[in-house]
Amino acid sequence: MSTKYAARVRGALLGGAIGDQLGAGVEFDPIEAIREKCGPDGVTRFIPSWGRREGRFTDDTQMTLFVAEGLIRADNQAWREGDCDPLVPLTDAHLRWLHTQGIPAEGENGVEAKGFGKVVSGWLVGHDVLHAERAPGNTCLMGLKALPRDPLVPARNASKGCGGVMRVAPVGLAFPIDWNPFEMAADFAGLTHGHPTGRLAAGALAAIITELCVGAPLRAAIATAVAELSDWEAADETLAAIRSAVDLGGKVRSSGAAPTPEWIETVLGGGWIAEEALAIALACALVAEESHRTGASPEESFRAGVLLAVNHSGDSDSTGAICGNLLGARFGEAALPSEWLADLEAAELIGTVADDLARQFGSLWDEEAPTPEEFGPDLERYPPW
Repeated sequence: MSTKYAARVRGALLGGAIGDQLGAGVEFDPIEAIREKCGPDGVTRFIPSWGRREGRFTDDTQMTLFVAEGLIRADNQAWREGDCDPLVPLTDAHLRWLHTQGIPAEGENGVEAKGFGKVVSGWLVGHDVLHAERAPGNTCLMGLKALPRDPLVPARNASKGCGGVMRVAPVGLAFPIDWNPFEMAADFAGLTHGHPTGRLAAGALAAIITELCVGAPLRAAIATAVAELSDWEAADETLAAIRSAVDLGGKVRSSGAAPTPEWIETVLGGGWIAEEALAIALACALVAEESHRTGASPEESFRAGVLLAVNHSGDSDSTGAICGNLLGARFGEAALPSEWLADLEAAELIGTVADDLARQFGSLWDEEAPTPEEFGPDLERYPPW
């Protein structure tokens, strides 16, 4: 039986949050410290972080949820007005996240709405869990504080940190390939990250997730993203990183041995910058897909891939989050380990956003699904501005 679109959306958003929460407690630790803290196998379950025994997710998941919300609100605006540049409401969605991090929106000295209404509006911004400060990246904070500017102009910095790529999974979940999720995600990442690699790695992730949502194997999805990247200037770094990930996955396939954390760091880096975070997540997801090909269940494969993605000397929460996005979209919600779902922070909130995203954009993937015009979009939860 084929995996339904809505199950892939739930799998990607919940799976990303699981990977984020698994890596949150070791984000800044070298692998030696991870093993000392967690045992010789490193992280094998949720560990304490941010004052919670089971851990908590980080700014990666917070920002991902605001991107999903912004996409729904952009679509509601398009249904109401007939057209909408999604970058405008997505800018406001990012500013709502900035507001949750203690940077006031509107009013004296506050950031201002770029779209059609107020920044602090709608349902999502009212959840306390999203107001917690979970080590947000300075580039994201400074890039958003630097607004207003023309939202079509990338951030005026040379950063290619992973803060752009780690939050754009909802773009690939919302839009089929003919809606150009690649360019859309690259533009969204450009709100905070001005370096071409920071933007193009985000575009590649969105394109890969789009292909996974229609049931493509991961290698085929990667090939689609590589073909798109090849048409862009300044794509060499991103292409090289993806090819390194695929090569590593190929060596695992031929040898049957999973890469060690030391091997991942030597070949792919630490994941602090966009192309490295994408490459680590892809390599670990490819290892997981190979395990499934040779007999592992989707749950076993998801577990193996995400744990591999967080056990290295680098940005463990971001690589775990991206890998969780990929494997959740690849295998669907049924692959997520039940004990991890039970202990995932704000799982109900994340699941609700996933359901809302799948409902809003389902007609783009299934011609029999109702459109927002038919089911009546939730304009109170997702006001169209």
